[in-house]
Amino acid sequence: MRIATWNLLHAIPILGHEQGATLGEQAKLLNADVIALQEVDRNQERSGNQHQVREVAEALGLDYWYFIPALVGTPGETWVAAHDGQVHSNEHGDEPEGAHYGIGLASRYPLSDIEVLRFPAARLSLPLMVPSPKGPRFLMVEDEPRVALLANILTPDGPIALGTAHLSFVPGVNARQLRKMANALGKRSGRKLLIGDFNLPGGIPRRVTGWHTMAKVATYPTMKPRIQFDHVLGQGWDAQVVNFVKGSAQAFPLGISDHCALVVELP
Repeated sequence: MRIATWNLLHAIPILGHEQGATLGEQAKLLNADVIALQEVDRNQERSGNQHQVREVAEALGLDYWYFIPALVGTPGETWVAAHDGQVHSNEHGDEPEGAHYGIGLASRYPLSDIEVLRFPAARLSLPLMVPSPKGPRFLMVEDEPRVALLANILTPDGPIALGTAHLSFVPGVNARQLRKMANALGKRSGRKLLIGDFNLPGGIPRRVTGWHTMAKVATYPTMKPRIQFDHVLGQGWDAQVVNFVKGSAQAFPLGISDHCALVVELP
């Protein structure tokens, strides 16, 4: 089974890669059975009013998907924190009105036992390098509400409990959010995976959670990856599987986003 996590940056093309490929065409290159998505738009004018989770799911032929908004409105402009009534999935045809921004999960296999964790925005701003079609620039950026999705993936080989999120860029806050995710997912039985953009470099997620590192690959920035912000962590897997998955890990620099997509293979 092929699992991917990808921070889309709401599908902004990277400087030097404006070849016109659509989000769906880029997603097809990953050939994933399960994909977690961060910085995802739904009905945003800036991204052509796309439903980006649904577009990725359809491109990959994945029948089961969830979009979990973190906020209603547009990041950096006017927004309010989202609530669970604005979640949208393949099972619920009514799409909430308005522009939304958050995370997503799409799967070839059914998803069950859905749980959403919400984290308030940290009350401070930090200078961050913000990419744009014309190149990166530094801006003071306020934190936003964050959201995590927990689900059981009902694979032919048995269920896998999976959690995904795009965590805060504020040091310490992101570690506490990740610990809460790991504690919540750790209550589920069987094999478990934590995947996503945790905004924590290198081995810090392993130290925060005590879980196995199942991918050790630089994923940021796309043009010349030097840092790993995107992670796959595991619990309940034997050492042979952990080593196999770690050996399969690849970072895919696509023409969209400042993050590479991170892909691993489960035996």
